[in-house]
Amino acid sequence: MKARDSGGKPREYRMSVRAESAEATGERIVDAMLTRFADTPYERIRLDDVAADAGVAVQTVIRRFGGKPGLMTTVVERELGRIAAAREAAAQASVAATVEALVEHYEVYGALILKTYSEAPLVPGLVDLAARGRAYHVDWCRRTFEQHLDPSLDGATQRLRLAQIVAVCDATTWRILRADGGLTAAETTTALRAFLAPLLP
Repeated sequence: MKARDSGGKPREYRMSVRAESAEATGERIVDAMLTRFADTPYERIRLDDVAADAGVAVQTVIRRFGGKPGLMTTVVERELGRIAAAREAAAQASVAATVEALVEHYEVYGALILKTYSEAPLVPGLVDLAARGRAYHVDWCRRTFEQHLDPSLDGATQRLRLAQIVAVCDATTWRILRADGGLTAAETTTALRAFLAPLLP
């Protein structure tokens, strides 16, 4: 027979409810930190504000994540998983469709990706996570576009082409076209396709 608490419910049920509540609290804290990070330099983010946004005490944040660096790395780890899933969905059968999906991806995640890269040195552990993100981008470009390369090219030329593709498809290129160049998302898609056309005939 299962042990029951004073309210008559099995202890396993009560423990499950507590675990779900704790998980939901953790997600609220991570969401609050992500929202703050999107608009505020990391060094100016206060845990008191994050806790207030999440509706918890600051000691709850510290107990759960160990402090601001631990919370920030948790945010980035979660978002890296989401970004990777979205990026995998962006890989299409044709180069044109892939570029369009990639721009849509950057419209959602591009600013966060670039801000994470720029502020990574300020957060213990974040440099390694940023490096993982960059390595994933290189691997995604290889897996997505290698099949479209001219098979008659020698190995050195193929490596050169792939390196160029990595640069063209980087979030920094998207930002330059969108922010510095003042292009719309559709115009950015057209520009990236034009950059890739000589590389993927």
